[in-house]
Amino acid sequence: MRVVEQVQRHGRASSRGVPHRAAAEGNEAGNGGREGYDGKCVFCRIARREEPGTVLLPCEDEDLVCFRDIKPGAPHHYLVVPVKHMGNCKTLKTEHIPLVKRMMEVGKAVLQKNNFSDLNDVRMGFHWPPFCSIAHLHLHVLAPASQLGFLSRIYYRINSYWFITVSVMQLSFLVGFQL
Repeated sequence: MRVVEQVQRHGRASSRGVPHRAAAEGNEAGNGGREGYDGKCVFCRIARREEPGTVLLPCEDEDLVCFRDIKPGAPHHYLVVPVKHMGNCKTLKTEHIPLVKRMMEVGKAVLQKNNFSDLNDVRMGFHWPPFCSIAHLHLHVLAPASQLGFLSRIYYRINSYWFITVSVMQLSFLVGFQL
């Protein structure tokens, strides 16, 4: 399937459902007066080091955190998450392109710090709603992609109805197609 068709398919999929308003806008409920924080969101708590069981990996960007996925789909499976609560990937707009690029850079840097250097064997992307378990933007960084197991190859299938790569998301912004 051609990339433009993939973008169009995901665009049509977006009209099937509207994300929960609180998730899309960065729910302020239970935030204790902290803007961009949702106390009910596990990724908000991890980003603020309130979840002692999660080890944050060294990250050069103070607006992002990185940690290992609790159910790894590859030998290296990391999540890159904004510290400030944001809805899922369906809420991204053109002005978020620099953020997504920084998330990718952090993912690549973490891979390299963990002795993985073949950046051609990496899969980076987002789960497409309603297939994302946490309504806080998070980039999956999986490597080596060639070693994904059977279920992981399905779960992280490139540009499926449930997983969209960063490159297709960026292309959608370039052609002016709102996801």
